Amino acid sequence: MSDPESPSPNPGPLAASGASGFGPERSLSVTWFDPQVSARALPTMSGLDFLQAIGRGDLPEPPIFRLLGIRPVTALQGRVEFVFTPDERHYNPIGSVHGGVFATLLDSVMGCAVHTALPAGVGYTTLELKTNILRPLGVDSGEVACVGTIIHVGARTATAEGRMHDARGKLVAHATTTCLILRPDRT
Repeated sequence: MSDPESPSPNPGPLAASGASGFGPERSLSVTWFDPQVSARALPTMSGLDFLQAIGRGDLPEPPIFRLLGIRPVTALQGRVEFVFTPDERHYNPIGSVHGGVFATLLDSVMGCAVHTALPAGVGYTTLELKTNILRPLGVDSGEVACVGTIIHVGARTATAEGRMHDARGKLVAHATTTCLILRPDRT
């Protein structure tokens, strides 16, 4: 981040000298499978069957799960649970889990809860997302559980809520969503 009025960005004394002073550099390697493998199964499976197949390992999990470290736990009719363990890759500039990670996890778990109620060939997308972060998360938070549950499923839209609890069972965030139901006969 540099001063926009400055003609050339100042790299700072550490960068200019070649020494970081930041300690050892960390890295992360992420691997995933072709997401089209799962996408091709969508027209043939109900949402619940699809999510349960991912949970069993019969279909590859979405790349976002691998990137963020999300692990599916259960997929039942109207209810889905994921877990993740916060680490430094999730941090914002002030040293806690970024709000976008909260929103991504809650959006995913709520959308998947909606998906459990949909027949084969019917999809969904998020129309609206409201996230409330109640307390910060960090590397000391332990495993975090995210649960999404359906509130209502109609012909064109669905609503769901999500809750996120830390390892001590404390509520750290909650959210609501409205999803657009994507029916092939209405596109």
